[in-house]
Amino acid sequence: MSVTELYSKYTRVWIPDPEEVWKSAEIIKDYKEGDTVLHLKLEDETTLEYSIGPKDNPLPFLRNPDILVGENDLTALSYLHEPAVLHNLKVRFLESNHIYTYCGIVLVAINPYEQLHIYGEEVITAYSGQNMGDMDPHIFAVAEEAYKQMARDEKNQSIIVSGESGAGKTVSAKYAMRFFATVGGSANDTSIEEKVLASSPIMEAIGNAKTTRNDNSSRFGKYIQIGFDRRYHIIGANMRTYLLEKSRVVFQAEDERNYHIFYQLCASSSLSEFKDLSLTSAEDFTFTSLGENIFIDGVNDAEDLVKTRQALTMLGVKEIHQMSIFKIIASILHLGNVEIVSERDGESCHINRDDTYLRHFCRLLGIEQEQMEHWLCRRKLVTTSETYVKNMSHAQAVNARDALAKHIYAHLFDWIVEHINKALHTSTKQHSFIGVLDIYGFETFEINSFEQFCINYANEKLQQQFNSHVFKLEQEEYMKEQIPWTLIDFYDNQPCIDLIEAKLGILDLLDEECKVPKGTDQNWAQKLYSKHSNSGHFEKPRMSNKSFIVVHFADKVEYQSDGFLEKNRDTVYEEQINILKASQFQLVADLFQDGKDSGPSSATSKSSKINVRAAKPAPKGHNREHRKSVGTQFRNSLHLLMETLNATTPHYVRCIKPNDYKESFVFDSRRAVQQLRACGVLETIRISAAGYPSRWTYPDFFSRYRVLMTKKNMTIADKKQVCKNLLETLIKDPDKFQFGKTKIFFRAGQVAYLEKLRADKFRFACIKIQKTVRGWLQRIRYRKIRKSAILLQRYGRGYLARRYAEMLRLTRATLICQKQYRMIRVRQEYLRTRRAVITIQAFARGMFVRRLYQEFLLHHKAMIIQKTVRGWLVRKKYLHARNAAIVIQCFYRRVRAKRQLKQLKIEARSAEHFKNLNVGMENKIVQLQKKMDNKSKEYKTQNEQLIVTNTALGSEVTKLQKELETLRTRQTAGTQVTSLQEELEKLRVELQEAHAQKKQIEEEFSNEKQGLEQRVEELEKENTLLKKEKEEMNRRLQNPTQGQGSDVPQKEICLQVELDEERQRYQNLVKEYSRLEQRYENLQEDLSSMKFHPGHRRHPSNQSSLGSDSNYTSITMSEVGDTDDTIQLVEEMGIEKAAMDLSVFMKLQKRVRELEQERKRLQTNLEKVEELSKRKGNEPKSSTSEEDINADQAYNSLKRQELETENKKLKNDLNELRKAVADRASENNSSNELQEGYNLLLNQLKAANEELDVRKEEVLILKTQIVNSTRQSENLNHIDSSDVSERTNNKKSVDAEDNVAENDLKKLLESQLQTKSRQHKDELEALHTQIELLKDSLEKKQEMLDHFSTLSPEALVEFSVQQEITRLTNENLDLKELVEKLEKNEKKLKKQLRIYMKKVQELEVSQATRSRPELTRQVTVQRKEKDFEGMLEYYKEDEALLVKSLVTDMKPNVVSATVPCLPAYILFMCIRHADYINDDQKVHSLLTTTINAIKKVLKRNNDDFEMTSFWLANTSRLLHCLKQYSGDEAFMTQNTAKQNEHCLKNFDLAEYRQVLSDLSIHIYQQLVRIAEGIMQPMIVSAMLESESIPSLAGVKPMGYRNRSSSLDCESGGPAGYTLQALVRQLGQFTNIMADHGLDPEISQQVVRQLFYSINAVTLNNLLLRKDVCSWSTGMQLRYNISQLEEWLRGNNLHQSGAVATMEPVIQAAQLLQVKKKTSQDAEAICSLCTALSLQQIVKILNLYTPLNEFEERVTVSFIRDIQNRLQDSTENKQLLVDTKYTFPVVFTYTPSVLSLETVHIPASLSLDFLTRENC
Repeated sequence: MSVTELYSKYTRVWIPDPEEVWKSAEIIKDYKEGDTVLHLKLEDETTLEYSIGPKDNPLPFLRNPDILVGENDLTALSYLHEPAVLHNLKVRFLESNHIYTYCGIVLVAINPYEQLHIYGEEVITAYSGQNMGDMDPHIFAVAEEAYKQMARDEKNQSIIVSGESGAGKTVSAKYAMRFFATVGGSANDTSIEEKVLASSPIMEAIGNAKTTRNDNSSRFGKYIQIGFDRRYHIIGANMRTYLLEKSRVVFQAEDERNYHIFYQLCASSSLSEFKDLSLTSAEDFTFTSLGENIFIDGVNDAEDLVKTRQALTMLGVKEIHQMSIFKIIASILHLGNVEIVSERDGESCHINRDDTYLRHFCRLLGIEQEQMEHWLCRRKLVTTSETYVKNMSHAQAVNARDALAKHIYAHLFDWIVEHINKALHTSTKQHSFIGVLDIYGFETFEINSFEQFCINYANEKLQQQFNSHVFKLEQEEYMKEQIPWTLIDFYDNQPCIDLIEAKLGILDLLDEECKVPKGTDQNWAQKLYSKHSNSGHFEKPRMSNKSFIVVHFADKVEYQSDGFLEKNRDTVYEEQINILKASQFQLVADLFQDGKDSGPSSATSKSSKINVRAAKPAPKGHNREHRKSVGTQFRNSLHLLMETLNATTPHYVRCIKPNDYKESFVFDSRRAVQQLRACGVLETIRISAAGYPSRWTYPDFFSRYRVLMTKKNMTIADKKQVCKNLLETLIKDPDKFQFGKTKIFFRAGQVAYLEKLRADKFRFACIKIQKTVRGWLQRIRYRKIRKSAILLQRYGRGYLARRYAEMLRLTRATLICQKQYRMIRVRQEYLRTRRAVITIQAFARGMFVRRLYQEFLLHHKAMIIQKTVRGWLVRKKYLHARNAAIVIQCFYRRVRAKRQLKQLKIEARSAEHFKNLNVGMENKIVQLQKKMDNKSKEYKTQNEQLIVTNTALGSEVTKLQKELETLRTRQTAGTQVTSLQEELEKLRVELQEAHAQKKQIEEEFSNEKQGLEQRVEELEKENTLLKKEKEEMNRRLQNPTQGQGSDVPQKEICLQVELDEERQRYQNLVKEYSRLEQRYENLQEDLSSMKFHPGHRRHPSNQSSLGSDSNYTSITMSEVGDTDDTIQLVEEMGIEKAAMDLSVFMKLQKRVRELEQERKRLQTNLEKVEELSKRKGNEPKSSTSEEDINADQAYNSLKRQELETENKKLKNDLNELRKAVADRASENNSSNELQEGYNLLLNQLKAANEELDVRKEEVLILKTQIVNSTRQSENLNHIDSSDVSERTNNKKSVDAEDNVAENDLKKLLESQLQTKSRQHKDELEALHTQIELLKDSLEKKQEMLDHFSTLSPEALVEFSVQQEITRLTNENLDLKELVEKLEKNEKKLKKQLRIYMKKVQELEVSQATRSRPELTRQVTVQRKEKDFEGMLEYYKEDEALLVKSLVTDMKPNVVSATVPCLPAYILFMCIRHADYINDDQKVHSLLTTTINAIKKVLKRNNDDFEMTSFWLANTSRLLHCLKQYSGDEAFMTQNTAKQNEHCLKNFDLAEYRQVLSDLSIHIYQQLVRIAEGIMQPMIVSAMLESESIPSLAGVKPMGYRNRSSSLDCESGGPAGYTLQALVRQLGQFTNIMADHGLDPEISQQVVRQLFYSINAVTLNNLLLRKDVCSWSTGMQLRYNISQLEEWLRGNNLHQSGAVATMEPVIQAAQLLQVKKKTSQDAEAICSLCTALSLQQIVKILNLYTPLNEFEERVTVSFIRDIQNRLQDSTENKQLLVDTKYTFPVVFTYTPSVLSLETVHIPASLSLDFLTRENC
């Protein structure tokens, strides 16, 4: 392949650029050899003529194909050079936001200056156990690689983290240690990993500071060794530090800070415990204010101090030592503020005696102030003969003060590091370790001093080790593949190292000059010029005589020699140190003692395996220490570090700082190139490019480039030979490639050439396909056009024919129309003329008739006038005659009236007339007289009253007058009287006003009262309406067929979610309890193994008790039973009533506890009565037989009394409850539902009362039988006695019976009296309670009324509805509580009656046995037994054998051919027999032993899926049996009659049901964990890597990471799993669960959990692997998911919800396949990917990788569009899916259809000691 072929038209190249370092361009004209100009076109479409010269300006670098851009590994690039590396890093950092990139064995980490969510626990889990090249680059991948190599090769490892200040070295080292702490957590829970992590905040506080480049810059280097044991658990750690920057304590540049601990103390100075430090703000101290910026944005120093103190406490630093540390640090601040005053002569100085800072400094360090004040300004000179004390100048004293501060801080730093190492040290033998080196990178500033020189010297050493390691790895790779090895020339920086550290090197000359009495920096520089001027790595600056240049591997650095000697000497005066040694504080004195660390250092150096040696010798005595310079110490510690690194396998992390402005995701190419050159990344590229950088395995090469092969080559079976034939054909130069054992090696650029050939082949194929398809399309188009033309012609001709025919029809129609039209027009004319003639005739005839009518009319009117006139004249004449007659009559009648008037006047003057008139008046007078009398009486009484009143008033007036006179006599003037009168008037006015106001208030009150009454009436009306609405709503709710609305499903979903959350919390608690129990057992085992107990050890017998196996406290059987029944009822009743019923259950539990206390009280009373009866029975009697009989009779009578009393009490309770319910029902008679509930409750109460009466009659019958049997026994015992003795005995027996009856009567009366008194007390308490309740209700109603007045009408209606609903709900709850209470009492009564009947029968039998032994058999025969089939009897001694056979030694295959869950049925049948014989100890022992045995079996088989599934099925079946046969009606609905007969009679095992439920949850979680562990290695390979659709996936070029040393290349590693293997494994799981009889509901939940695990692992790997984010992977993934869905349907598991858990990975597969260009595509993605978070969508789009050049990458603008559309979504912002999440399991109650009597026990179980109970 010639140069001409490479530099052809359209080829893209890189050219230098002063701003961007490298710029992309495209060749627009083919290059020919010998051309001096290369014609280019830049990205902005401008052209450029690039000059080319053989030496000065060679051909530009070629650019890699776009398919290779963004690679995870830089060595995978075809063209390996600086611009390609820079561009790849830039694209990954800016476009994909990937901060990690591999470069061979180096991990390049770019600081994003932003907190990324890629370091969580789920990310650690995802990288744990993975090969380094399989996942995206990450610091966790490097840490996992080191951890795996340590475990596999049993060789120590090192992770070397380097970079500039601010590049993120400390953070990277911190995350690496976090990974080791998580993956290699300590086995014995010693929290050593937490201590390792706790060392970070301490070291950051005392060793990190803010610089201009970094806010948290490490100013020292550290190497942390994390020790592991043989099981590769962390057992300890050790830290070594290098070259602490002590000068920062006393000096900081502008905008920099001192170490963080100083500012943390100043920020917390207001705390009470820090008052003694006398600290203020950091601005007040010289050592913290030199940088003029004491704050860091986003950092709270006070909070950081709290974290530092917590870390110190975790590492075992006591509080007193912490305060000592803080005192020393505070003393350094005070020392910096000590003011040294110069004397006038300038040769001496002094310190003021009242200097407060010096006083604080001495007080905090516990030293004498006078001595320190003296020796801070003076120093001692010792000669051979004399000792002199010399004054120091001001400058010398300041330097001595600063040197002392640095010295104190350095010793304190070393002490803290030493203490951390002691806290992390362990006595356990260390097997191996992983070291994390966090060291400074290559540094160059404008002014470089001694610190930069040491740092660059260390980087030279590390670069040499790095180069040799890379070279070694390359050589090993070539040798392993049997490639001919040719020496690669790489940069060797040994000459530069010799220049620094060799004999008479820079450090030797520096030490020699330090020994000279008057040595100076300038003299040292002159010695360097004269000695090393001929060295190629040493240069002298032209313009300076005090500086020198060292040519390092990264760059030339100019060092200023000023200060080198002083920093190398690190001089501290002896007198000052002696003062510190004499401190009264032990810690301060210990810091400066001679040889204090010689012991530990020697001890650590003797350990063979640990290899932990102090990098810096501990501070010793000043004489020995000062003879060893800082440079020598650093050189020695560096040699020790290199020895350690050379003895380990190194892993490199190079941190890059993208910009100097600390801006997030901003990339400065010039700064990045400088660091890439300095950190050795480009050197790695150069070494790789010098050999064969591109490597392919034969299968991958065959898959990728088979399109270039001929048909003949494809028929060859040997793929290796096919690849050889292809390469020999394509690449003519044999040096461009080499064939290894498993890989093909290519020179740089060859893969790009092959990619070009492949692209050309594809392009040619595409052109051919396009040509064929276009021709086919054109032929189809021609045929369509021809067919369309023919069709158009046919339709056109038909149209023309139809139009001609239409024309003929229209012509004929036109003629017809014309004919008809003309006829109509003529006819209309004729008709119009005819109508006109007729009209004229009609008008003429009418005119003649009207004229004749007028004549007749006039004649008729004339006749009417004549008739009227004649009549008027006749009437006028008649009226005149009548008027005349009337006048005559009037005159005559007047005359007669006058005559009669005269006659009447004469009669009126007579006496009789007056008499007739006075008759009525007399009566009226009498009445008036009576009224007058009454009035006079009233007047008299009023006069008398008035007289009395007048006399009283007169006396009062006289009295007042006397008083007035006395007042007048006493007072000289009458002004007071007037004032009193005025006051009186005022009081009267005020009284009137008060009366008026009172009336006004009364009126207002009455108005307000009326208004309130009206408002109350309105509210009552509204309340009635709301009641009606509520009743209507209740009817709708009770009738589900009428539709429940859209809110009901939503409420059901919410309730279901809440129930699932509650189950999840409870099951997490069960899981945590089992974990803690397992941890406790492990600790016990470890403790027992560590201790030695001679002889036989016995375990306490109570270890098998249930208390140690249950995570619940001791509770009553009724409480646990109610709880379990409550859960079951919730499941049966449904979600809608669950919320209400749960509150009922809580009330029931409270009532059950009260009943339990009542039962205990009755039991104690019964015991007391029995004791009393026994005492009376023990009194001396006449004979033994009589005593026994009397005792038995007393016992029987007490029993009877107890039963009667209990029955009466229960009956009274029932009556009271009936009355209460009746009252409640009458109050709420408006509700039909309450009335129906009341009727149902009354029926139940009546039935219970009848049952009680029946039981009472039975008790009375039994009592009479007992008395009769007693009398019969007396007669039989004394049948042979004499008559006298017989009479005497009869008399005694009669007396005894009378005494017994009398005692019984007394006891009965006492019990009744006690009962009455107790009832009376209860009634009083109830009344008091009722009064309190009424008061509370009145107050609440008053508050509600006040609240009503403030509400608006709408709010008032809503509030009323809520109040009414609440009231009705409470009433409903109370009624349900009453019903449940009655049912409980009924059950309790039945059980007690059953027990008493049994005891009475036993008493009867025992008495009959004592009195007549010969009748024992007869009595036994008379006892009627019930049918108790399905029970197995065993002896107590055989319990251990039973559990051993059924649990401990049980194998699933033994009972595989029998009934599923046979052990559970057998155990329950044994429990039934123990219940039948009423042996509670036997039941307790059997259940407890069984549960403990199951736990032990599960612990022993904690990785056996079959055994775990077997015991999950049996435990759940035993739980269902305990429910099914418990006797609770809720569990008996599906039982047969025979099964109901088998119910437990005596015991309520609800508490054990809860324990078994918890055990089932634990077994289920263990089953899921085992299944996930089996499937874990299969998921990624089956779902993402295997080719379910052959030849679909493409192969991309691979780099160095596919040669990861964690892979076993020779053996090929483990075989990949296919989808069929995963499906077979799932099928195996389901078959095992089905064979063991596990409930289908539980199996479905297991499958759902496993599918969630498949989804989580698949999606997490997809999000962390760039190589699988392609279109073909999406197709493969969708096909695999469809196969899993098909498997679910085939196994009838599609209803389990497993498909829903796969929704995220389904959407991820769709996202890989959809278009990703336009805004419509973005909208479609947002609506499609609802189950994925924004971070996951963006991550997949960033990782999307085209496998061919014909695919396009996702643009940054498209990703930004997606982010803008989804930025407001309130979803989970977590990137990875939680793989440890577990769905809450629900054990649905499934009763067994198997009858217990049909269970057959196989002989193979060896259970012959079990006896079957028959009828």
